[in-house]
Amino acid sequence: MNSFRHRHAVCSALAVLITVAGCSSADDSVSAAVPSPDTKVTGLCQNLDKVLPATVDGESRDDPEPASELTAGWGGVAIILRCGVERPPKMTDPKVANGQDADAVPGGVNGVDWLMERREDGVQRFTTANREAYVEVEVTDGRDSTGVLIDLAPAVKEAVPEGIAS
Repeated sequence: MNSFRHRHAVCSALAVLITVAGCSSADDSVSAAVPSPDTKVTGLCQNLDKVLPATVDGESRDDPEPASELTAGWGGVAIILRCGVERPPKMTDPKVANGQDADAVPGGVNGVDWLMERREDGVQRFTTANREAYVEVEVTDGRDSTGVLIDLAPAVKEAVPEGIAS
């Protein structure tokens, strides 16, 4: 094989390899279901989106797909926020209020009340309580979630007034 044909064959093989690698790479985008709250809650969630921090617990903002003012993320799947979710059933469970459910615990961080639920897959889910919209935060990578809640508290307090979500 002459030098020209050899180079052409190598270049063609590399071009095919690069094309295949580019097309077959895994989709790294994170997805989150977008809530569908009423108009009032949607407005509160849009306000929250405007004041959310650029970093949470050391992770840079990296919003999930599809893009929405009702969802936000930091560090890929590490921290996902959804605003305008439905009230979690455990929020009205008397066992939780009486401290008899180890997988669901109420508490507050920097002026924001949360219901913490530990799921079977290890994900911790926090949902705001005593606010006019329910804001859910999932922390998936086993990190100490206190830093996450501390970083999000100022934005939640600014954008979502205290009250009872409808």
